[in-house]
Amino acid sequence: MINIKKFVKNAIIEDNGRGDLFFDIAPKGRYTAKVIAKDDGVFAGELYGKALAKSEKFDCKFLKHDGDKLQKGDIIAKLDGKASILLSSERTFLNILQHASGIATMANKYASLVEDLDIALLDTRKTRPLLRDFEKYASRVGGAINHRLGLDDCLMLKDTHLRTIIDLKAFIKDAKKRISWVTKIEIECETFAQVKDAMEAGGDIIMCDNMTPEQIREVVKFRNENHPHVLLEASGNISLSTVRMYAQTGVDALSSGSIIHQATWLDFSMKFD
Repeated sequence: MINIKKFVKNAIIEDNGRGDLFFDIAPKGRYTAKVIAKDDGVFAGELYGKALAKSEKFDCKFLKHDGDKLQKGDIIAKLDGKASILLSSERTFLNILQHASGIATMANKYASLVEDLDIALLDTRKTRPLLRDFEKYASRVGGAINHRLGLDDCLMLKDTHLRTIIDLKAFIKDAKKRISWVTKIEIECETFAQVKDAMEAGGDIIMCDNMTPEQIREVVKFRNENHPHVLLEASGNISLSTVRMYAQTGVDALSSGSIIHQATWLDFSMKFD
């Protein structure tokens, strides 16, 4: 919660600059307002909205909660406070809710397409700088599961890493002596030959990157017959139109950066009563 408090306070400081010019001339007394949805979707941002309201000292009652479905015209929250405070917080408050809800809505679109299948839907590290915790929170609300939060979560060897490694088996053996015993090693592969080498070298997770569904089924068959303990992740070309096709290949997880970076903000507005 400390990070959230810091996040919302910095967001307010960014918008207010040296101070809202309306602040000293704002009408006195308390006012009430509503936040209204102007789009359909899935709501997210309640956790951050409450933190912002507490930080800026206005009352906020959410009528919609993280994960709730929204329809155009729904009242999301009711606010009560000084006019100067509500108005100086308005844009930041709405930005947070709109951004989070856009990601949650996109994640929910993906999740709903594979909800009947036994597969993990993952986001990626393709997040906006300094917004990773926030954007991955919104992704979870929408129904996705977080992949790595950072480079310290899992040792992933992508194509760029592999270009620097001469002996993969020796490298992994050494790595397992240096990293935490519970930390997995994931290896990115683009061909069946790379998959075989990575599994035989001791990889815990194999990412099938930019492979066709047919290629992945071949990988799944090989894994099941030779290395059943290895987890398989499909990545690359995972979109709303292809996610179900890839989910039916037999992999354990799908990852898609578009859950976050292709999400479009929902439209909300604040109206004074």
